[in-house]
Amino acid sequence: MSEPARASSPRKDELLELAYRYALQHGLVDVSLRPLAAAIGSSPRVLLFLFGSKDGLVRALLARARTDELALLDGVRREGSESFAGIVATTWGWLAANEHRQLLVLWAEAYARSLTEPDGPWAGFARQTVEDWLAVLATGQPPSHRRTDAGEADRTLALAVLRGSLLDLLATNDLDRTTAAVRRHIAGRRG
Repeated sequence: MSEPARASSPRKDELLELAYRYALQHGLVDVSLRPLAAAIGSSPRVLLFLFGSKDGLVRALLARARTDELALLDGVRREGSESFAGIVATTWGWLAANEHRQLLVLWAEAYARSLTEPDGPWAGFARQTVEDWLAVLATGQPPSHRRTDAGEADRTLALAVLRGSLLDLLATNDLDRTTAAVRRHIAGRRG
């Protein structure tokens, strides 16, 4: 049984931030404590002491990634227009921005892992992400429509288009094609 994670401290926060930067560059799927610790100037024992276990460290890194995601999605809310189409377009602009690529690759990795290992440190990550993004999209809907089944279906469809286009963009780096698909969806042309 692993030890419980230690309370936050300046050193723990510093190592978490360094480990997060490492994870953005190298991913989390096959993360090994020894190379990670060496890269961030620590040791596996210190990481285990501070985070309780490798799973505890992964959970802390996912929480750190979610903090970035929520901050950026909050920016989408603030920058987006009042319309649903405007929120979808602003969300796509954020998703397609090259400077977010590392975070979104990490997101895709964690999302998929959450589906295949629902009881591990990834537990609930995919579901929470869906809820986070649907909440952002809801801000572009009038309250009377937001609370209806149709409003929920509109958000779900928009999220499916955004998520699918994002996965295609991450796989192919074809910004023009994926952006055209999102714009076509926003314009309501589906056939």
